[in-house]
Amino acid sequence: MADTRTVLVTGGAGFIGSAVIRHLITDTDVRVVNVDKLTYAANLNSLRSVSDDPRYAFEQVDIRDSDALERVFQTYDPDIVMHLAAESHVDRSIDGPEDFIQTNIVGTFRLLQVARSHLDTLKADRRAAFRFHHISTDEVFGSLHPGDAEFTEVHRYDPRSPYSASKAASDHLVRAWGETYGLPVVLSNCSNNYGPYHFPEKLIPLMIIKGLRGEKLPVYGKGDNVRDWLQVEDHARALWTIASTGAAGESYNVGGNNEKTNLEVVEVICDLLDEMAPSLSDGSPRRSLISFVTDRPGHDFRYAIDASKIKRDLGWEPRETFETGIRQTVRWYLDNADWWQPILDGTYGLDRVGTGTKKAG
Repeated sequence: MADTRTVLVTGGAGFIGSAVIRHLITDTDVRVVNVDKLTYAANLNSLRSVSDDPRYAFEQVDIRDSDALERVFQTYDPDIVMHLAAESHVDRSIDGPEDFIQTNIVGTFRLLQVARSHLDTLKADRRAAFRFHHISTDEVFGSLHPGDAEFTEVHRYDPRSPYSASKAASDHLVRAWGETYGLPVVLSNCSNNYGPYHFPEKLIPLMIIKGLRGEKLPVYGKGDNVRDWLQVEDHARALWTIASTGAAGESYNVGGNNEKTNLEVVEVICDLLDEMAPSLSDGSPRRSLISFVTDRPGHDFRYAIDASKIKRDLGWEPRETFETGIRQTVRWYLDNADWWQPILDGTYGLDRVGTGTKKAG
């Protein structure tokens, strides 16, 4: 029997959001409404493979605009909200925290209010099945030392950057709206994502593109900061599993079980580029391009996710190891310069404005 539910995805033109939408359109029967403001890191080209599907609709809307959100909810009558819209780059949050406060905190508040009003219009069966899924980050938990136990869902919040503080605040808002107003919320906190369609300011795509072009590869500090790496399509599967089967009021950590230092990640990328792409003009290995630079302020040393709850309760676990996932990712960037080159040469964004509204169903 076909799944006739409608899923509203905020931030669906972003890195993780576009992966979620590609998964929903390709692997499920649900209708999908993509709500995205189209800020600098959003790219509708990431959705070319599914954008012509009749079950897909796009609405260019800022989540801080309550009136526009109310129109979208009234038009599409969603059964599930998957809230991914967020400013997410730590360095940008240090240089300019205002956008992070406005989008991640104020935007989440506005979305919660509209979802709460929408819930009141639903009949009992749909009201019971409705979910507001808030997608967050492991950075809200702060920093771990070597040997510390991994983050669990009940780990104390200890954000260290404007980005993680804004995400922590939005997490608390979502929980409060669940407790105070009875909104059926579910939360998830993930480790670092990587994979196709990742905006080039982030570590892995930045290193791939710079290494391919023979440019210096800047690594913060000594490169010994540790992250748990999660392939984005594994994450998309997890998010739909949580949104569609997770228990209201619960939170789930999502990780890839792949702890690596930043230097290890860059070195693997260098070796894969040496294998897959022509060598540098002087014949030297790409590891020679690694350059250590001054560490950023408040750089958390280690993140690590305990994802045992989502495996135990919902049956999800990652399919990709870091070795398989990073090889696929490097290959994708080598084969898809037509996606990332416009971002670098300044033409990106010229064809994404005025896309209008496309209705699903």
